Amino acid sequence: MIKIGLALGGGGARGLAHIGVLKVLQRENIPISCIVGCSIGAMIGAAFSLFQDAQKIEALAFEWIESRLFEEMGIEIFAEQDKDDKNHRLDDFITYMKIRFSFLKALNNPAIFERETIEPFFNIFNGVHIEKLPVRFAAIATDLISGEEVVLKKGDLKTALMASSAIPGIFPPVALGKRLLVDGATSDSVPVHVIRQRGAKKVIAVDVTKCIRKIGPLSNALYILYRSDEIATYHLPT
Repeated sequence: MIKIGLALGGGGARGLAHIGVLKVLQRENIPISCIVGCSIGAMIGAAFSLFQDAQKIEALAFEWIESRLFEEMGIEIFAEQDKDDKNHRLDDFITYMKIRFSFLKALNNPAIFERETIEPFFNIFNGVHIEKLPVRFAAIATDLISGEEVVLKKGDLKTALMASSAIPGIFPPVALGKRLLVDGATSDSVPVHVIRQRGAKKVIAVDVTKCIRKIGPLSNALYILYRSDEIATYHLPT
């Protein structure tokens, strides 16, 4: 049987689209031999490796989104909505300001949210070791110290997922040995080469990176800064 690998990319709230892919794969009885995920892709990929049930993962996702903790943290600022271009630009700007320019807290702390605040989202993975998962799995993180991509393929699953999804400045870095790990999307948004290294002969890659939209005049420095970041993020998977 041909080994089929699944590479699930990062992308914040857009990563919930991974669940739809998993539902189709299960419906069509397409076997997955290994999964590598980055950021939200790591969380969903790990859940599938553990439970092997896309419907259950969908239910868990809705439970997270509808939770009081999710609402209190204001994580909805990461979600995108369909709006006309003018309003979309305004919302992008507001979101960017909320995330990138939370000066008062960010200047005195390693992240806007503390570990104790976000840890409950990962509690379903308590006590699980990556090498014991029913479906082979690895999570991608980035080492802030060396700048290297780090493939987490053994050890505590919860720690690996917190590292892979630690958006710089938003969620705290995770110390692991001599490394200080953050979101894997910083170095590898869609980890296709890693899934090939792990033996997959066929790869299904799910890229939920947002497209570069047409916009109006770039009239100020903050819009230019946001636009530059958007372009860099778009080209990272290639």
